Amino acid sequence: MRVSRFQVPPLPAVLLAIVSVQGGAAIAKGLFPVLGAAGTASVRIGLSALLLLLVVRPRLGRLTAAQWRAVVPYGLALDSMNFLFYCALARIPLGLAVTLEFVGPLGLALLGSRRWLDAVWAVLAGAGIALIAPWQGRGLDVPGMGFALAAGACWAVYIVLGRRTAALLPGAQAVAVGMLFAALPVVPFGLGSGQLLALTPWLLLLGALLALFSSVLPFSLEMQALRTMPTRTFSVLMSLEPVAAALSGWALLHERLSGGQWLAVALIVVASAGATLGKEEAVAGDVAK
Repeated sequence: MRVSRFQVPPLPAVLLAIVSVQGGAAIAKGLFPVLGAAGTASVRIGLSALLLLLVVRPRLGRLTAAQWRAVVPYGLALDSMNFLFYCALARIPLGLAVTLEFVGPLGLALLGSRRWLDAVWAVLAGAGIALIAPWQGRGLDVPGMGFALAAGACWAVYIVLGRRTAALLPGAQAVAVGMLFAALPVVPFGLGSGQLLALTPWLLLLGALLALFSSVLPFSLEMQALRTMPTRTFSVLMSLEPVAAALSGWALLHERLSGGQWLAVALIVVASAGATLGKEEAVAGDVAK
């Protein structure tokens, strides 16, 4: 594949990818009143799959049985993660949805750890969730929080399956084929719900922008950055996503977070960055031994 002459330096590429994803989420939230969460997920995933298939052009007929066994569950995990996140986003602010979703990767980073410092990160994350939770039965939408946490669990599964798939299939092809299988369950669901009947040329254009900003552009920027940026640096930068989401919700959707909710976002960001750094150091230590 011929590489474009236009290259973004690694650090701006990651930051642009984060902004792109959160801008896409803001577009998605604007579509919910007309298309609903299922219809918006169908448009985003369906158009993303189409764009990636056109750009990457994976040779499906040449995939081995082992590659199919890896990429199909990967795509279904991708579908579940996005669908549940949109269900959460339809009910709670963007910043809190992303913050709660981050509990999934954070839990995966802490899983099986025996380092005392990781217990600190777990306590910080727990404190963050406690600050968000509506303990008196009012305030935030409890089902919305549940959807966000379920999306986070699917994100953790997606990471595990993604590693396995990446070992068997080149990155661009893995995402393109995975997105195809992500689209297969959700697009018929969106069609069956009747919500896609409300599509107009304007909404279809917004859906194309959603697919571009939420999938195609950030994926390209992240892959470009990872060619030269250390994985550790990349992972820590990705921990900034809850803050970017909260700022995006404030700037684009006029969503407001309380002081306690901002503190919760900060605690989970610190916990995520700390757990990521600890995981990288532990892996490096094991390799050194």
